[in-house]
Amino acid sequence: MGEWTYLVILLATFAAAAWLEAWPGVRVLRNPRRLGVALLPGIVFLLWDIVVAERGWWSFSDDLTLGPQMWGLPLEEIAFFLVVPTCAILGYEAVSATLDRLRERRS
Repeated sequence: MGEWTYLVILLATFAAAAWLEAWPGVRVLRNPRRLGVALLPGIVFLLWDIVVAERGWWSFSDDLTLGPQMWGLPLEEIAFFLVVPTCAILGYEAVSATLDRLRERRS
């Protein structure tokens, strides 16, 4: 996959979790305000990522990223801070909705 590797992994990660939006009781993508608030902590990690990349503590392979950068980071790295937390929230909400339904059945 070469330079598309990071982007393809991000897209596959999102595709693996996006179907959970259709799970009954999960409305993560349909509530952008709530999703935005949930993604705010990622800004701290993004800032940290910018600083450590600038200091050379780690770097990103040009062979595995497309090339465009912002704040010294590949765009794929910035997208990571949107995609992965969104997938985590989708999983959390799906589990929470399922447990709520199971509790309702028992009561």
